[in-house]
Amino acid sequence: MKSSTKDQIKGKVAEIKGEVKEQVGRATNNPTLVARGQNEKLAGKVQKKVGQIEKVFEK
Repeated sequence: MKSSTKDQIKGKVAEIKGEVKEQVGRATNNPTLVARGQNEKLAGKVQKKVGQIEKVFEK
């Protein structure tokens, strides 16, 4: 599996985990967990975008 594909998959997983943490934080009224979820979701989006950029340069 290419590095770009791995980055895209890892980014999507981090994005989903962040979304879950954010929703659990909102449900439990825990602002710290909401913030962690938002940060993890953002990091996942960045990693996914890095994978997409790498894919463009591999061609």
